Amino acid sequence: MQSFTSIVITGASSGIGEALALDYAGPGVALALTGRDTSRLQAVAAACRAKGAAVEAGQIDVADRAALGRWLATVDDAHPVDLVIANAGISIDKDNSSLDDFSIVRRTLDVNVGGVLNTVEPLVGRMMARRRGQIAVVSSLAGYIGLPYSASYNASKAAVRVWGESIRYVLKKSGIGVSVICPGFVISRMTAQAPFKMPFLMTSERASKIIRAGLAHNKARIAFPLPTKAAVWFGMLLPGSWAAKLLGA
Repeated sequence: MQSFTSIVITGASSGIGEALALDYAGPGVALALTGRDTSRLQAVAAACRAKGAAVEAGQIDVADRAALGRWLATVDDAHPVDLVIANAGISIDKDNSSLDDFSIVRRTLDVNVGGVLNTVEPLVGRMMARRRGQIAVVSSLAGYIGLPYSASYNASKAAVRVWGESIRYVLKKSGIGVSVICPGFVISRMTAQAPFKMPFLMTSERASKIIRAGLAHNKARIAFPLPTKAAVWFGMLLPGSWAAKLLGA
């Protein structure tokens, strides 16, 4: 079982990212947290410091490759990172999956796909040189099948899922673990805006517990909850035409 002492978490100002930061915080742990909302991010940082962690908080857009790269290099220089959780993501599709406004589609991909690459790129070479560390990429069970809502979100999560699962094989040779995290519906600011019912909705605290257990054991895929996972995988087994009819297409 692995333990971590220098951890980067993007999207740490709310939801799963906030819960993970609070759960990992403790004496001897250095946390580097990013988020888009300064006040919420600083509140999370303060709570983590109160638990004994050393915290570096940066209000950085993960789509800003240069700014994020500079910040992560500084973080790694001070505390060599042994766990990076590329968690930041958005779901901003409007009606008709924003087909009337492709700027929303592109922004979603910039953050959800580009942001993951921008988070991993500055650190992976350093981790490989040290021959230790863990990379966690946050995807979603929504990334397994084309669902009726949030097309660009679903597509972005499919992209990072396959990318993360693929680089696991490559990085194993350098002593680096890679886990792809695929949650179902988790209570957060994002799901609060969802225009549809969310079965098996769970708290971010429960999600954090599942994720931390999976990362400690370098699980290739951390997918939950079981009922949602089973439903998605069943949908994947159906012929395309059947799945489309089931979803109303």
